[in-house]
Amino acid sequence: MNKKEVFKLAKGFRGRAKNCIRIARERVEKALQYSYRDRRNKKRDMRSLWIERINAGTRVHGLNYGNFMHGLVKENIQLNRKVLSELSMHEPYSFKALVDVSRTAFPGNKNVTSAPKKEGLSILV
Repeated sequence: MNKKEVFKLAKGFRGRAKNCIRIARERVEKALQYSYRDRRNKKRDMRSLWIERINAGTRVHGLNYGNFMHGLVKENIQLNRKVLSELSMHEPYSFKALVDVSRTAFPGNKNVTSAPKKEGLSILV
């Protein structure tokens, strides 16, 4: 990279990293390494966030994430995790229908028929 490109990329850096070519070049190279790495980590983090949201939505209906996903695979319902997490947050009735389909597809899901009851909560309300 020539000097002009390095300084263009180093814009906004603190101290001599924005105007001294030797330091700026090192910092820009490291910043590009971080951006390359974190573009991959972002995909990983988003997938884990979607899984957490789906798991929270399924546990409300008395099912866990693994059994829910296994039931969807058995029924050949091909919705990705991003769509399932959006459904669990914004479309609870549609998500409940998917949970019911998953529960009927996989025999391990039939043990739990409703959401778990909280005993002490009824006294407070």
